[in-house]
Amino acid sequence: MPDFVARPEHGIAWISGASSGIGRALALKLAGDGYKVAVTARDHEKLAELQAEASDLPGSIIVLDGDVTNAEDMEHVLASIEYEHGALALAVFNAGVYFPVHAEELNLSDFEQSFAVNLQGVVNCLIPAVRHMKAKGQGQIAVVSSVSGYGGLPTSAAYGATKAALINMAESLKFDLDKMGIRIQLINPGFVDTPVIKKNKFSMPSLVSVEEAAEQISAGLKSQRFEITFPKRFTYMMKLVNLLPYGLYFWLVNRSTGWRERPLEKHARPAMPHPAE
Repeated sequence: MPDFVARPEHGIAWISGASSGIGRALALKLAGDGYKVAVTARDHEKLAELQAEASDLPGSIIVLDGDVTNAEDMEHVLASIEYEHGALALAVFNAGVYFPVHAEELNLSDFEQSFAVNLQGVVNCLIPAVRHMKAKGQGQIAVVSSVSGYGGLPTSAAYGATKAALINMAESLKFDLDKMGIRIQLINPGFVDTPVIKKNKFSMPSLVSVEEAAEQISAGLKSQRFEITFPKRFTYMMKLVNLLPYGLYFWLVNRSTGWRERPLEKHARPAMPHPAE
């Protein structure tokens, strides 16, 4: 029996981290497909702008402010969806932050904030969503991870650790969620042209736009695939690279990024988290 594939007539789509980047582009894409899309982020003004931009689309945007690091906020968001707007059919957990980590300047807050948003933030959304979908007997959940979760990359000690954890979590939950009629998928993009990637000081091959990312994710959500990954030539290469012995792996990453030749330097620290949504 095929896994459940959500459609607009099944109910509401919910996207966390929808104020910018992939989340914002995907919200517009799903609204264009006819969904009522509940969008969550901390920046109300950006969500209101998104809602206005979608006003002429077949679907609509529902603004539900909230901070994914606050479990109570996410419980309130889900309650609002359930009691004011309808059944939750599709959830895409996308909120994330990226802090470049340099071993010569390790900072506790980079790790704490990364884990709080990228990992615990997904858990805070996942628990009420699963409870709601379990009661309905069906639903679809997609977790946005990254190819950074396949293996260690320069500056990704915090970000990559959270993404690796999300990959393992989605894989592990699939066994039970399948039996509950809840479909879970894993989204592993390569490099997407969002403001956050401007922090990277190494080559980023096969860069795709947020619009292309939204198209790829939308198509993947309609498929029977567990993993939605793109651009495939790059992401499949990353999978193969991570099968190499460590000696070859580190040599190849150093060679392809030029990281070994970069001198240690003082890095300016951002004052606030930057969304990688």
